[in-house]
Amino acid sequence: MIHIVFNESEVELMQKVMELDETIAGEVIQIKDDFAVGPLVNTDTEEGWQARVDWWKNLLQRAPYKEMLAGSFDDRQTVKELKDKLDGNADEQVWIWMGQNQHDVCGYYWLISHFKDYQGRIMTLYMNNLPFINEKGHIFYPSWLHEIQPKEFLKAKKLARPVTSSEFEVDPDEWKKICDENATVRTLEGGKKLSGKDETFFDNEIVKNVTGEWQKAWRVLSNTLHRMKIKTGDVFVMWRMKELINAGKIETMGDTAKGWKDFDVKLKGARQAETAESEEATA
Repeated sequence: MIHIVFNESEVELMQKVMELDETIAGEVIQIKDDFAVGPLVNTDTEEGWQARVDWWKNLLQRAPYKEMLAGSFDDRQTVKELKDKLDGNADEQVWIWMGQNQHDVCGYYWLISHFKDYQGRIMTLYMNNLPFINEKGHIFYPSWLHEIQPKEFLKAKKLARPVTSSEFEVDPDEWKKICDENATVRTLEGGKKLSGKDETFFDNEIVKNVTGEWQKAWRVLSNTLHRMKIKTGDVFVMWRMKELINAGKIETMGDTAKGWKDFDVKLKGARQAETAESEEATA
């Protein structure tokens, strides 16, 4: 049994789950790319895939992830290795775990298009609108697997079902439509329905966390990630923050060409507007 997850924190999570239930013991593999953002057109070709890699390399400049800049992973190689394992063991199964979020669902769509020849051996577990118990004993509906306690996965495993022949037909076609649309951002509308958005989709979330006072850019980044309802990654948010700076909507102090902790930000003209309002009230 091979477990597929789409977030780094979930690798350790699944290992904890397997300690509680040896019946699902197996290897845990992460699909590392975030297919919910960035170019997707022609990613089934070497040229299209390289265009996506180059897009990520541009965003990752000065990011605190040197290993990613080096291009140390290729999810296509992960798929090849998975197929080799399935070919080498006729009893092997792949379990794909998904939370109700665009990151996991996009990863599923990209992944499933490679495994049509293994029908009956590819299982899916989608936590879609399902209630779980949190650490305080309250019922909640998780969007991400890491929000679920390890012991709660003991009942979640009952959701495992084979990907159907219909899904193997429909889902790759749906993924092709998403790729051809080539929006920069994809959000989850419900179920497995994705919607393409402009690259500016998260800009308002960033601006809401920038004030008229100087703040460290990394603090604005952290606050934005924590408060935003629809989540995306820190690399994408920092890229958009720098684009807002380039557009003159956010002021900066320090060197944005260095690391994320090397510059401060505030709203463009915020202090001037506050001063003008104060003077007008005094008059």
